[in-house]
Amino acid sequence: MDDQTITNGNQQVNTSMPPPSIPPPIEESHFPLGTILKIAGGILIVLVVGFLMFLFAGSLLNKPSNEKVTLQYWGLWEDEKVMNTIINEFERENPNITVTYSKRDIKRYRESLSARIKNGNPPDIFRYHNSWLPMLKNNLLPIPNSVISKKDLDESYYPVVKSDLVRNGALYGIPLEIDTLSLFVNTELLKAQNLSVPKTWNEFIDTARKLTVPNPETGKIVTAGAAIGTFDNIAHAPDILALLFAQNGANMKDLEATKKNASGVLTYYTLFARGDISERVWDETLDPSIIGFSKGSVGMIFGYSWDIFTIEAIAGKDFSYEVHPVPYIAAIPPTPKREMTIASYWVEGVYSGTKYQKQALEFMKFLAKKESQQKLFTESSKTRPFGEPYSRTDLARLLSGNKQLYPFVSQAPKAVSTFFIADTQDPGINTQMNNYLGNAVRSTLQNTSAESAVEVLSQGVSQVLKQYGE
Repeated sequence: MDDQTITNGNQQVNTSMPPPSIPPPIEESHFPLGTILKIAGGILIVLVVGFLMFLFAGSLLNKPSNEKVTLQYWGLWEDEKVMNTIINEFERENPNITVTYSKRDIKRYRESLSARIKNGNPPDIFRYHNSWLPMLKNNLLPIPNSVISKKDLDESYYPVVKSDLVRNGALYGIPLEIDTLSLFVNTELLKAQNLSVPKTWNEFIDTARKLTVPNPETGKIVTAGAAIGTFDNIAHAPDILALLFAQNGANMKDLEATKKNASGVLTYYTLFARGDISERVWDETLDPSIIGFSKGSVGMIFGYSWDIFTIEAIAGKDFSYEVHPVPYIAAIPPTPKREMTIASYWVEGVYSGTKYQKQALEFMKFLAKKESQQKLFTESSKTRPFGEPYSRTDLARLLSGNKQLYPFVSQAPKAVSTFFIADTQDPGINTQMNNYLGNAVRSTLQNTSAESAVEVLSQGVSQVLKQYGE
């Protein structure tokens, strides 16, 4: 069987996604000289101001101070007891600085943070999602070289971190963890059908159909081969679509420019939930994907490391499953195979208006240390199955023997980011993007052409990006 087709009865169905189309060359602009000089002057002013802020933040760390200060620190996932083990060590080394940590509820977290910023009483240090920088960049302090040097950033953090958090040469946060979208498989279901874990997307759809068990009398799916194809009952549906967009060469910030690639994704994605009972592997009547997987009625799902906590809470630790890298698009010469996945992680940032910039940056420098991340992982692992996967590349080897965690870290070098991210619990850029994406999937399932759905989606994406200055 050709790797770009699957066989359905006597009919071969082409499920390959088209290779990236090359956008037309950009026409040369013909602006008057005066206009060009004004634009250049404006850009120069922005760069100079940003550079001066960067130098000022760096100079603060070199000024000794005996002032006793208290820093307010907002986090999300770690309990006070866990974080205080790290904080106590920092305070012993810096007796004039007290750090008060507060674990916040993710629900409406970003709204609460923004409200506190508007009212002039935000925390000095706070956690934010890697996709939120457009909403918060005006309220974040650049991290100077004295905290993390360019060399350390390049050598000790994954490329996606630099891509996400650096603007005009300045770094706006430090991640303490990394997470990537991965493939979860029910090993018992695969074993029963004598199937291997799929590596390419054509293998994936073939495996999903072989795992699916329909009820021919009722027309309902008893065992779903994979949770993919719809939007509302699939965990991380936006992330999965973003994964396919990225691998298929669609520009997620300008889908119209790569309409062929984006429409190919919508066609392929919805293929899993279309057709008669002999073709479908998923539909909108099934239980939410993580619940179905945990109960043993779904063969494959996509998720992040923290989904393991939910799965094992429902199914128990005896449930037989494995985590693997996501499928990739097989190589079509001269185009190589595309093995990237989606990164979704959280970042520590410093409020630009804090009265204690020097002390806050000292604490950030402490958090970024290898020893701090190791200790945080160890302490977190005492309260749950494991801590957050290390964000530093020089700590990845410590997880190489961990079959649960290493797949997430192993994909990080090739991970990319997106605004199409679920579960940030924020009505801002993520939810607005996802609303348009969900409508595109639903309309395609209702037989609207994928090309038309992409046109509407592209217009919505452009509006949201413009709203947030992207």
